[in-house]
Amino acid sequence: MGTSIESNSMQTPASPKRRPTIADVARAAGVSPTTVSHALNGKGYVDTHTRERVKEAARALGYRPSIRAQRLRTGEARSIALISSMPYEVAGGASRLGFLMEVAAVAAGSALTRGLALVLVPPMMSGRLPLEQLDIDGAIVIEPTAGDPNVEHLQERGLPVVCLGRQPGNDAVPYVDIHSSATTEMLLRHLSDQGSRRIALLIGAQERNSYIESRASYEQFCAEHGMVPVIAVADESGGETAGAAACAALLEAHPDIDGLCALVDAFAVGAVQAIRSRGLRVPDDLRVVTRYDGIRARSCQPPLTAVDLHLDDMATQAVALLFDHLGGSGDARRSVAPAVPTLVVRESSAGVAPPATSI
Repeated sequence: MGTSIESNSMQTPASPKRRPTIADVARAAGVSPTTVSHALNGKGYVDTHTRERVKEAARALGYRPSIRAQRLRTGEARSIALISSMPYEVAGGASRLGFLMEVAAVAAGSALTRGLALVLVPPMMSGRLPLEQLDIDGAIVIEPTAGDPNVEHLQERGLPVVCLGRQPGNDAVPYVDIHSSATTEMLLRHLSDQGSRRIALLIGAQERNSYIESRASYEQFCAEHGMVPVIAVADESGGETAGAAACAALLEAHPDIDGLCALVDAFAVGAVQAIRSRGLRVPDDLRVVTRYDGIRARSCQPPLTAVDLHLDDMATQAVALLFDHLGGSGDARRSVAPAVPTLVVRESSAGVAPPATSI
């Protein structure tokens, strides 16, 4: 019977190639490590000939400076935070795929093109987030409230802050205009064009600029169209449940309303549930529209007429605005206006959805 013989001579795997260090570059260029650091980082005085010799040695060795080491030397985190002062109940919902994540996805890519990392800070129910634990250079705060504690804390730390949506009562903070007035006017005009003559407004109880501007636009619209203003408020932390309760109370007090502009999509979904529970039909008995064209608006039954806010453009502009202020330029812009929102008409306000229209 043949015998199988195994060789006990094993191939030694090649050890991984060692990453070249700044000391290797210094030896190759015949200079000190300090000179290499100055030559590659543009700091200190290094004559042109030596600088080029160092760069050539670094290229030949395949040397790449350690970002972590640079951070430790300079104290620069080169990262920014994205913070939502809205709770998950309205910023994301159960799926976590709402307004916040849509902004974050674009903002992260835009930040990376500028050499910045984006830290996504999860929303909290109330109070201030533990931001002192973050090693960041600046932050974007989504729709801050008046006196927002997170904005105040970041300003106390001397960090540049940009808001997505103006902060009420604080014109010192640069912001991206989210077109709250124009968006509300567009939704109200659509309801009127569809035949609604008794339109109510449902907004959040928190003091956000979007609610302030929407209320003012609604009251002006009512004055121009001879309507008596009917305004309901709901706490954001209640999400869809709060929207349903507010709408139920609204219908109890004003059973003749035939149009509802629920600014928050979570409130709008809850409102549809409350309308159905009273045996009413959407849109036949009461038309419903909302602001944010997200997963809630598209998956609601019936699907909700909403607004494409062009969050990709908003997020990109917010990062660009913050980047301008990171440089400490005194003439950096204080505000920017992104692309004009577009109305997306669906079954909640019209039997047949026509093409999307802009303001």
